[in-house]
Amino acid sequence: MFSFEQLEAFTATVETGSFSAAARKLNKVQSAVSQHIINLEIDCGVELFDRNGRYPKLNKNGQKLLPYAQATLKQHKRLVNNAAILFQDNQHDITLAIDEGIPVQHLTTALASVCERFPTVSFECLSASSIDIIPLVTSKRATMGIMFSEPQIDPQIDFESLGSVAFDVYVSSQHLLALNKAPHLDILLLHRQLVIRSKSHETSSFQQAYSPDVWYADSHYVLLELMINGFGWGMLPVHIAQPSIDDGTIVRVPVEFEKLTWQANIDVIQHQSLTHCPAHAFLRENLRQLYS
Repeated sequence: MFSFEQLEAFTATVETGSFSAAARKLNKVQSAVSQHIINLEIDCGVELFDRNGRYPKLNKNGQKLLPYAQATLKQHKRLVNNAAILFQDNQHDITLAIDEGIPVQHLTTALASVCERFPTVSFECLSASSIDIIPLVTSKRATMGIMFSEPQIDPQIDFESLGSVAFDVYVSSQHLLALNKAPHLDILLLHRQLVIRSKSHETSSFQQAYSPDVWYADSHYVLLELMINGFGWGMLPVHIAQPSIDDGTIVRVPVEFEKLTWQANIDVIQHQSLTHCPAHAFLRENLRQLYS
């Protein structure tokens, strides 16, 4: 019969590329990891790795087993997280991490409803880039996050879509890019780009660096200030850029391809251990209705 230790050793070896790296990840000795995988192969009746090279390579049998092992471990984590709170008070205070690029007027409306329904719940709000919000929720420093969608999040986190925010490409009205309509987007590569990046140096899936000359910030408002003062071009949520467009300090980058605006999806994320918290569920319900 398979054990969770066997499945953990198996998936960790696949993810890290070697038995020794898997052992370090799992804080075990290498012999224990190797033995777990040998026992798993005995239980399966087949070998799961090709061991002829320097590092173990997943074979066809291992490739077939891997998604089932990963799914089983995810469900096990969900079971552990939910079992831990079965006999506790299931109402928790709310610590919300939100990307400042997301409008907050809907948030305050939702919080008013939560306060009315759950008057004893305490609230804390943290401002962070979307990439930084994921580890905040994973570590439970934040109990909930509102962020721009990312394709990869921790398996212990649940998420749902709330809506979207419009983004566009802007530059100072005094910048060279603003003086003439460019024939193509490649002209942007000749000028410094301003990009949002997390405190861990990661960039969002839709906020990539394209220019060879890039400056970074973890705040859309810092990015806007750099933009206003002519340090480069960048992408901003339309609602943040609009006041500066209205006063003429920045403009949409003028190019022949006019339709640069795109919609970035907004997600609300939450640690699985808080699935049954009524205050968090009520806040999610209100956010879903308001942002949509």
